Amino acid sequence: MKVAFSGLSPLVVEEVIDDGELIRVRTRTPDAPATCPGCGVETSRVHGYHLRTVVDLPVDERRVVVVVRVRRLVCPTRGCRQTFREQLPGVLDRYQRRTSRLARQVGVVVRELAGRAGARVLSALRVLVSRHSALRALLRLPLPAPRVPRVLGVDDFALRRGQRYATVLIDAETRQRIDVLPDRLAGSLEAWLRAHPGVEVVCRDGSGAYAEAVRRALPHALQVGDRWHLWHNLAEAVLKEIAAHSACWAKAGPPPSEGPRAATTRERWAQVHDLLDHGVGLLECSRRLGLALNTVKRYARISEPERLIRAPQYRSTLVDPYRDHLRQRREQDPAVPVLRLFDEITQLGYTGSLNLLYRYISQGRVEADRPAISPRRLTRYLLTAPDRLTDRQRELLDTLTAACPEITALAGLVRSFAALLTPADDNAERLTVWIAEARAEDLPHLHAFTRGLELDRDAVNAALTCDYHNGGTEGVNTKTKLIKRQMYGRAGFPLLRHRILLG
Repeated sequence: MKVAFSGLSPLVVEEVIDDGELIRVRTRTPDAPATCPGCGVETSRVHGYHLRTVVDLPVDERRVVVVVRVRRLVCPTRGCRQTFREQLPGVLDRYQRRTSRLARQVGVVVRELAGRAGARVLSALRVLVSRHSALRALLRLPLPAPRVPRVLGVDDFALRRGQRYATVLIDAETRQRIDVLPDRLAGSLEAWLRAHPGVEVVCRDGSGAYAEAVRRALPHALQVGDRWHLWHNLAEAVLKEIAAHSACWAKAGPPPSEGPRAATTRERWAQVHDLLDHGVGLLECSRRLGLALNTVKRYARISEPERLIRAPQYRSTLVDPYRDHLRQRREQDPAVPVLRLFDEITQLGYTGSLNLLYRYISQGRVEADRPAISPRRLTRYLLTAPDRLTDRQRELLDTLTAACPEITALAGLVRSFAALLTPADDNAERLTVWIAEARAEDLPHLHAFTRGLELDRDAVNAALTCDYHNGGTEGVNTKTKLIKRQMYGRAGFPLLRHRILLG
């Protein structure tokens, strides 16, 4: 009794009944005087009795039901309530059908798994709870006491990707969740900051709405940009530059200037620049040529059409292991039939189709020195620390960057910017020098990146000189994605906010 039902020690256990899959425990409250909740006077005068039936923790994989006889007592104070029902805090909670210790166990499970998943796990533990009861138990869990942090981390996350977003606020020093706002508008964040004074530093991404909200509500607060977002934005600009110069560094496949797509690119470039030379605006060019405005802008910022022509990208195929044999046979006999080549490599172990071999030869991949590398992979090599590349990757990177002067300059700028991401006191001056060097090169996509840095220069300088960062907020967003997948399509914003704040 003391081991199995130790949580019921404040009660007097009168009988334990074994009903097979169910254990019934009949108990009563002790005969000691109880305190009136209204006036605080003790009394032992009994007005009547009633029974409460609650569920307790299972024992030996069997459900336990506790039937408690509770007294209704008479208050001796004139003018106070006439009668009251005695309570047993820590054992029985008011209006609940579970004991306090079972409610705590249910709370731990639903805090991690929410409704359906929590109900399934609890059923395996012999605790019968519906998914709706599990959600109600989750919403009853108390949230941490709100506090105003000195360093606030702000970031947005998608409620419905591309349509609805919310804002999460955390303590950037302790990574404790502070609050979740239902949108990412400047007015919502401004109202929260005005209602919670005391924030000295705000870590955020490059969002203009968040920057404006902090400027209006906390004009003297230090705004710190996120270094990860700076590196991410640089990576996007580098990818566009590498794709624009793929005609220079690509070593495989047919010449990118051949084919109808390249001809269409040259024709559109000539049309756009002809209109621009005659003083026609970008929007009017878009209307006359029937092109999207962003497409016209992309053609307008490029000085020569070859930088818009992309090198072909090929995936590895079943023919690649037999490229040397095919090249040798075509050098010996340029008119050798494809069907004969197919028979030869089939005897060597080729398991692909004849149609695949036809396409492989017609694309010029037999005569190519090696398969073409994609701009995205070259970007990854360029953005990776040199000591983390293999010898083969480092050699390939050096070969490709040396093939194009612009890519050579781009590689140097990427390495010098990576050094700025380690906070130091002189990084603001070094960033000014870096921006000047980047603008001196013929790299229009990198110029757009530098313009973005200048628009938010104070926050960027703080990011490169201070140790504050928004990494904790990004971690909360990663956990939020897991929570959303657990409740996708069934949870409203209040429940999602509750789970995020519970951590």
